[in-house]
Order: sequence, then C-alpha cells, then structure tokens
Amino acid sequence: MRIIAGDRKGRVLAAPTGTTTRPTADRVRQAIFDILLHAPWGGPDLFNSARVLDAFAGTGALGLEALSRGADYATFFEKDRAALVALRSNIAGCRWEDRSKVIPRDVTKPTHAPAPCSLLFLDPPYRQDLPARTLAALHAQGWIAPNALAVIETAAQEPLPLRLNNAEEVDIPPEILIVAEGEDAPPPPVYAGTLLAERRHGAARLSIWRL
Repeated sequence: MRIIAGDRKGRVLAAPTGTTTRPTADRVRQAIFDILLHAPWGGPDLFNSARVLDAFAGTGALGLEALSRGADYATFFEKDRAALVALRSNIAGCRWEDRSKVIPRDVTKPTHAPAPCSLLFLDPPYRQDLPARTLAALHAQGWIAPNALAVIETAAQEPLPLRLNNAEEVDIPPEILIVAEGEDAPPPPVYAGTLLAERRHGAARLSIWRL
C-alpha cells in the first residue's frame, strides 16, 4: 500500500498481519479520491483545511491520503492492537504526529469531539449494520460538521447503509435493495443522508453521502 497523491505521494504504508484488518486497496482509494475531486459537488476545496475523521481506521490509509492532499487534521479511531501499531507507524513515517490524533477505542462509543469534522471515512466490518449506528453516535458527540461528507464502504450486496433523504431523486439499482433468499429484511438505518454517488469495486460498494 502506498499514498497515491499529494505531499507524501509514494509513501509506503505498513499493514498488520492477519485478517482482522481489511486495508482499503490502492485502486479503491484511487476511485474514492477521484470521485471526491471530480464530482460536481467535489473538488480540491473538499480537502483544503478540512478536518477528517477516519473511523475503523486500520492502517489509516484513507485519513493519511486526505492529509497528503491538503486536509488540515485527521482523527483516527481504531481499537485493534495490531492495527494500532501499524497506524501509529504510518503516522510517524509521514511525520504527521502534529496533524493527527489516534483514539484507541470503539468508534461506536466515541468521546466528545474537540471540533467537528467535514469529511468522514467509514470502512467497517461488513454486514454488521455499523455505518448508521456509528454516525448516530458520532453526531451525538459533536463529531459531524453541518453538511459534512461521509464516504462509506460496505459489501457489494449489503443494503444502502443510510436512510435516503433524496430517494425520489436517485436511480437505485434494484439488486442492491433485494434481500437474499432466507434472510429477513433489515430494519431501516438509524441515520439518514443525501446519496451523492455509489460505485461497486469487486466485493465492495462505495457510497458517498451529504450528512
């Protein structure tokens, strides 16, 4: 894994061994940042002076990529010990200790925010209905700025992770709404947003939301 662009372009990132952490592949990160940079609602100003929150941070690749592209500060939530070692090593390797903070705890039970964040990355374990619950918990503790963007990675066949504020405006592929045979329909997510973009990359689906 490497940082793709910006001040630390090409910087190699450490990853923990084992299967507990699922690092976001370079090609998926490239797709995320291409969308953020080139969408009508996006552009470089998304990163300039932004405060970023990288939930379920793992190696920290998403938050570090945002810092490399101009974000002002990044907060990383991670609780796995092996991932924390890699995360802290990557921050130190980039020499960004003064522009980042690691919070070693469950992001679904966050502490109160020192300042709200305008760009959030959520790459949680699949099929545990974590994105909406996590955002609700972060919102309650002041982590989410008004009109913040959230980039969420889920399994390709999971339902959309948030309730749609703009359901009547978006063309939702029917296959992402179908419940697998033998499964009960999940309850509606507890947090809502406006869907801005949705893409599939192999087994993963990316969705970007205005909160």
